[in-house]
Amino acid sequence: MIKVNLLPVKKKKKAKPIPTFLISTIFLTVIVGLVLMYFVYMFNSRVEARQVQFRENEIKIEELKERIKAVEDYEKRNKIYRNRKKIIEQLSKDKTKPVKVLEEVSKKLPTGVWLRSMDVKGNNVILSCTAFTNTDVVNYVNNLKDSKLFSGVYLQESVQTKASKAVDDYKLYDFIIKFQVKL
Repeated sequence: MIKVNLLPVKKKKKAKPIPTFLISTIFLTVIVGLVLMYFVYMFNSRVEARQVQFRENEIKIEELKERIKAVEDYEKRNKIYRNRKKIIEQLSKDKTKPVKVLEEVSKKLPTGVWLRSMDVKGNNVILSCTAFTNTDVVNYVNNLKDSKLFSGVYLQESVQTKASKAVDDYKLYDFIIKFQVKL
């Protein structure tokens, strides 16, 4: 007897071999992926290192700014100190100036002349005086010109006035002298 199988037989298909193109593409993709991951890791680590260095530099900059501010404050205080020192030294030099000027003015004062007022402003001096005669006025101006302490002595004005005493009228000369002090 012959048996006829009318049912289709399932045959196992032979597995087709995977094309080499596909294998090489997958292999190449994996290698490129690994290389890219390495570069990403490497660049991320560099970026992190730079960020850390950047933060450290910012901290150093802040510290240096504080130091610069401290130095500027010191320089400002030092400048104020120097200015005050100069002022004090100038005041100590100037405190004896009126005394020296008055001493020299009184030494040069001839008989018959008296001092009414003396105004000292910096190196400029203005004297208001009274004298009995015009000759006394001229003598006093010449005496001041001969002084080594004064310069630019000049007679600004001289006015004849009368001073009355009960019966007699006296002629007096009111005059103003200006000069500079050489101190």
